[in-house]
Amino acid sequence: MEIDAVIDGTKYPLRDLSFQSGCRETLDQTGALVLPEFLTAEAVTAIAAEGAAKREHAYFCNDEHNVYLAPPDPNFPADHPRNRLILSSKGCIPDDIIAANSPLRTLYNSEGFRGFLCRVLGETALFEYADPLSSINLHYADPGLELGWHFDNSSFAITLMIQEPDAGGAFEYVSGMRDVDKGEMNYSGVAEVLDGAVVPKTLNMKAGALVLFRGRNALHRVAPVEGPTTRLLVTLAYNTEPGISLSDSARMTFFGRLG
Repeated sequence: MEIDAVIDGTKYPLRDLSFQSGCRETLDQTGALVLPEFLTAEAVTAIAAEGAAKREHAYFCNDEHNVYLAPPDPNFPADHPRNRLILSSKGCIPDDIIAANSPLRTLYNSEGFRGFLCRVLGETALFEYADPLSSINLHYADPGLELGWHFDNSSFAITLMIQEPDAGGAFEYVSGMRDVDKGEMNYSGVAEVLDGAVVPKTLNMKAGALVLFRGRNALHRVAPVEGPTTRLLVTLAYNTEPGISLSDSARMTFFGRLG
């Protein structure tokens, strides 16, 4: 499949320097960039069909974690915001299940797309994961499933919305909740979010949208899905250095296997 069949190049001229600069400015100022109808309708349909056909290969799991995605800190009680357990539940098919002729692989490997990402994210180069599972992932959120509040360990996330649920499943976030580089964890602010005392922002993510998000210092979650339609989301994962694999523990957590 050619890249022109995957991306709406008329609406989104990825090689245009002015367009790149505008996208980077939005991401830098708000921490989030949403490009609606980035994928062609044909690509969305093909990816959704692949997800339906390969659902039997998905690894579903329930995982309890704190918002910092770190081991418990014995210096704080179990109900402290540092250690309070949050539930995440989802299914996922990893990269080695994605077809060689999938629109996702065409997009992921496109030099024009990677060049655009580098310009917007401020990176010199982006590389695929060295392990066979982590580069392209298709996530399933059935009714009742959710991704609990957390901070990302990586500096950026790249996602594609493929299928919206009937209700629920909103991507919610609160910017500037910590400054990890300065070691400021903002436990009081995190507690307010977990206790429902803060109204989060919501990203509008319709089918076909590309979303770039900086979640290292923004607390975020995907609310529980409601209704019979499964929420389908793709993550495109890159490294800023070649030859890097996701850790064994992370692969077992996300995929239930190492390769």
